Amino acid sequence: MTFSESFYAPWSLRDLVDDLTAGRTDAAAVWERSAARIAATEHTLAAWVAHGPRPESPTPSGSLGGIPVGVKDIIDVAGYPTRCGSALRADSAPVDRDAEIVGLWRAAGALPAGKTVTTEFAYFAPGPTRNPAAPDHTPGGSSSGSAAAVAAGQVPLALGSQTAASVTRPAAYCGVAALVLTRGLLPTTGVTGLAHSLDSHGFYAAEVRDLACAWAALRGKPDPAVTSSRPPRVAFWSASPLDAVQPVMAEAIAALRERLAAGGATVTDFAAEQAVADTTAAHRVVMAYEAARLRATELAHADALSAPLADLLRTGAATDRHDYDAARGIVERTRREVLDLFAGYDAVVGPAAPGPAPAGLTATGDPVLSRAWQALGLPVVTVPGLRTPQGLPLGVQVIGPPHSEPALLRTASWIQARTAGTVDGRTS
Repeated sequence: MTFSESFYAPWSLRDLVDDLTAGRTDAAAVWERSAARIAATEHTLAAWVAHGPRPESPTPSGSLGGIPVGVKDIIDVAGYPTRCGSALRADSAPVDRDAEIVGLWRAAGALPAGKTVTTEFAYFAPGPTRNPAAPDHTPGGSSSGSAAAVAAGQVPLALGSQTAASVTRPAAYCGVAALVLTRGLLPTTGVTGLAHSLDSHGFYAAEVRDLACAWAALRGKPDPAVTSSRPPRVAFWSASPLDAVQPVMAEAIAALRERLAAGGATVTDFAAEQAVADTTAAHRVVMAYEAARLRATELAHADALSAPLADLLRTGAATDRHDYDAARGIVERTRREVLDLFAGYDAVVGPAAPGPAPAGLTATGDPVLSRAWQALGLPVVTVPGLRTPQGLPLGVQVIGPPHSEPALLRTASWIQARTAGTVDGRTS
């Protein structure tokens, strides 16, 4: 299966906000467009657990102007149950209040359009969602529905969460942009977590400039991507010690490196490859240990869980505190090393996934290339634009130091401008 033009049609948030501001459209027309697109594509894509009409409320005062936003079904939205993609939550009642993160997005002017599909408790067992860029390929996980809803143009913005690669990988596979926030930047009250030291917020939009528009609205700040930016200083991360990157991805990243250097970027090699590989292994230990304790109620009903989640929880329950503390120690040592390296460059650039979305819908792909960055709690932008010879999306990770989201979005926007015109996995 190759690239699908029938379902892939991301909807620019920035263009939409410009149209709303200029009076060329209004919130009612935006919701009608969203509903029509969902009606035309949802029977194939299955991105939503539940979706509804425009809420009966005044147009919000936030700068997003009442646009619809998809919300991953581990995040509470008043009036909807939070089922977490699990049979254990199938009979959950609607909750009576929003998660704090949803309240912040409402204040920015976004209104929840419903709940999007998640893998079970944001782990590996996939839901029914298909990839709009290639419907016979996985959309990735765990934020499967949110990534697919944005890639299909069902909504211009959708919320996800990340514990390993749950935002970055679906963005890479579906060919859209995503931002994982610095861990701890915004509250997680009302979000069903998996590992307390790893869980982070994230969101999807069509391109990096759309992420920047959303970020500005969420934080009440100027749009960072419209600020003039010098060519960045970037370090390219090969991930070679992990032995996971497929040739087509390696070739595309190498060609992108040449393009960035030709555009004036200062380009160097990332100097902590082995430390990141060690942290990748440590992430597995930390995630299993914390998940077994945070989801102890579910562990008590492991026979009702999917095999991947049950295995994770059982592994974590059998992990002793010494091994957990040792893994956390590796993470902290690597964090200090990587933060020191950021004194010499603006961002780390590398593959967001081993390759394009794998064929089939029974798995969500390998999170190996995001584990370490998530363990370190760093902000990450997934930049779309690269493609395989068959046209399948290849995502690029752009990683920054903590709390650098505005600068990171500027760097990622500069990089995305140089992914345009890619041919056969190479820049042209």
